[in-house]
Amino acid sequence: MSTTSPAGTAADEPLTGIERWGIPYPLRWGFVGVLIFMIGDGVETSFLSAFLADPTGGGLSGSQASFATVTLYGVAALVASWFSGTLSAIWGPRRVMWLGAAIWVVMELVFLFIAIPTQNAPLIVTVYAVRGLAYPLFAFSFLVWIQTIARPRMRGSAAGWFWFAFTGGLPTLGAAFAAICVGPLGISEYATLVASLVLVAIGALIGCFAVTEPRGLLPIADETVAHPRSLRRLTEGIDILWRDKRTIAGFFVRLVNTAPQYGFFAMFPFVFGPDTPGGGFLTTAQVAVLSTVAYAANIGGNLFFGVFGDHFGWRRTVTVFGCLGCAVATPLWYFGAIASQSFLFTAILGAVYGIVLAGFVPLSALMPSMVTPKDKGAALAILNTGAGGAALLGPLTVTALFPLFGGGGVAIAYCLMYLVVAGVSLVIRSDIDPGVARHAETVGA
Repeated sequence: MSTTSPAGTAADEPLTGIERWGIPYPLRWGFVGVLIFMIGDGVETSFLSAFLADPTGGGLSGSQASFATVTLYGVAALVASWFSGTLSAIWGPRRVMWLGAAIWVVMELVFLFIAIPTQNAPLIVTVYAVRGLAYPLFAFSFLVWIQTIARPRMRGSAAGWFWFAFTGGLPTLGAAFAAICVGPLGISEYATLVASLVLVAIGALIGCFAVTEPRGLLPIADETVAHPRSLRRLTEGIDILWRDKRTIAGFFVRLVNTAPQYGFFAMFPFVFGPDTPGGGFLTTAQVAVLSTVAYAANIGGNLFFGVFGDHFGWRRTVTVFGCLGCAVATPLWYFGAIASQSFLFTAILGAVYGIVLAGFVPLSALMPSMVTPKDKGAALAILNTGAGGAALLGPLTVTALFPLFGGGGVAIAYCLMYLVVAGVSLVIRSDIDPGVARHAETVGA
């Protein structure tokens, strides 16, 4: 007797067409929309702070620009990461994508055509902070949609394609688009920001309206849940933390996942670059290239480990390649760079880190698969909150430890974090994890 997926497709039927590559057919255009949206969102990453602090740009002080683009924006993204899951559980992910897209476009219109021209500092800071709510609501709600309808055997692959689109846009292709516009094409930074608005609008239109899969408008719950659209269900996104302790473990694993990535790229300019006391062995441009190399390798790794996890097992992949792989790659990258004093060797080690970092991709399939249907949104909300928290934990670790122990101490601290969550990850289990299911078949044979 066959089981049926949420989308209504027999779960044990052969995969055909684009689904053999891990992309749920009804959501195919959504991946395109997320990629274009995140390219537009990532355009500003390499120059916005400097632009806002420029007297001919935003006219803010350096501290105001940093406060707006890092602190307030990061907090807003963290909050929205939580609501992307919980609101999807109540309204359906498609409606939350609409909300995210509307916030981004409206706030950017005010930002570009009112706040910047008037150089109104309070308005610039406020509008940009509110806009920080947008991309998690749009992108992470689509991840909820993916895990709602994807057949169990392809959930890891589908998550890999999501992260391929997400990181391919932010920051990889977004930063490349900005570099081409501001560099060879000689387009002003302001005009480049206007172009980013156009890209986001195109991605939003595709993601919001080209995907019409019906479950996107429905609450993520089964028929046993009373009042599935009630906002009271938001509390379920909190109490699941003590109803199912595995979700707490998943949060900590996701929190550590990309924290060293953010921390290293905040630390490298004054460890390897020309700002290093006595002079570093890398130029400013080479330090920037390191992030490009690591992200590019990570994009390819996202696809590989998404598919690989569907065969090897989601939890196994996260523990072995994500946690333990990064525990080795993190100090290797830092100490290998210091020992070699070679840009090429440092870039290769950065690529290795980017690849094993993708070992965490199956966590996006594992978290919602270990809870009941009504809790899928809450589980993904916790996962997404961990992603937002990583952007704060990484640099905070540098701030706290670098003055006391230097870059080596920070690298060792990141290694220890990965080892700790490797142990924590062992409790994150799901009966439909391919690794668990295969083990059960072997034992029962």
